[in-house]
Amino acid sequence: MSQDIINNECIVFLLAKANQKAQKNLKKRIKAMGLTPVQGLVLGVIYEENGLKASDIGQRLTLDNATISGVLNRLMDQGWITRRSDEKDRRVQRIFLTSQADDTLKNRLFKIRVDANKETLNKLSHEERTLLKRLLRDLK
Repeated sequence: MSQDIINNECIVFLLAKANQKAQKNLKKRIKAMGLTPVQGLVLGVIYEENGLKASDIGQRLTLDNATISGVLNRLMDQGWITRRSDEKDRRVQRIFLTSQADDTLKNRLFKIRVDANKETLNKLSHEERTLLKRLLRDLK
């Protein structure tokens, strides 16, 4: 049997396990805000640029239209976002943060990400973290 397919050597297995750990670290923190990790990522994109189209948000996060639509509907139901027609083309819906999603919340959300990243990567040196990020970006 090839060493490449044994669980502790299989890259797919190792990536899946690393992802599980990272998601667990983020999920336990973001749950207190009443959000899922994906909802937190979507809000993060909207914080970066308020007024995007749903398709733009999906492209930035590599999420399909059905997934992004469901996430946006839940965020709207929770009062985090609102949809408005584009001023130039009424057929286009743009996504905006509500007053509920103020800067205090933004800072809390980004601190959660920082803390989850630190816990996930705590066994790696600065150089190893930098290399890991570069390698993962290359795999996208």
